[in-house]
Amino acid sequence: MTTEFLFDGSEDARVTLLLAHGAGAPMDSASMNAATKALAAQGFRVARFEFAYMASRRTSAGKKPPPKAETVIPEYLAAVEDLGPTNGPLIIGGKSMGGRVASMVADALFDARRISGLLCLGYPFHPLGRPQQLRTAHLIELKTPTLICQGTRDEMGDRYEVGEYGLSDSIEVFWLEDGDHDLKPRKAISGFSTADHLRAMAEKVDEWASRLGS
Repeated sequence: MTTEFLFDGSEDARVTLLLAHGAGAPMDSASMNAATKALAAQGFRVARFEFAYMASRRTSAGKKPPPKAETVIPEYLAAVEDLGPTNGPLIIGGKSMGGRVASMVADALFDARRISGLLCLGYPFHPLGRPQQLRTAHLIELKTPTLICQGTRDEMGDRYEVGEYGLSDSIEVFWLEDGDHDLKPRKAISGFSTADHLRAMAEKVDEWASRLGS
């Protein structure tokens, strides 16, 4: 089955981002829409897609629970193939589980010179409420240039937890003060709005992407 994409940004953008959604919300969730809008405004072309279990929720088949991340790896690889050649460098990634799945295929695609980097928006370093069940083993030796944009109070990996993980030197973590798993801060506490954080995220992605291959 051919991957269906949702595109934002100019077709002649310098860099294309391929993003998958999180475990519980579709590619056009409020969080994904807001992040995509910020990235497109920064000059990226953004291609979003859905895994089959999520796409089925739009049909009479109804709601299906998220599968294990490993089982949708073939779907992510198919999306890369179906997207085809891009105008410039391709960076893969996604929101939460989408970024996690992309991280599992990144090194093979990077070695094959199919991608230039990996972008994770709110990486789920561990399941909610289970900080001992880490999802970091493959991140210790990751070779692909990676940017993780993470809220400092993300309940799936906050600033203090992530500092203990010993991640690969190829991974850069951009912290957004008081941000949650959707990068949203509590304005009364942090002084920042969600729009502030999304703009900062997009600007950071632009700065990071400009260094890839240099």
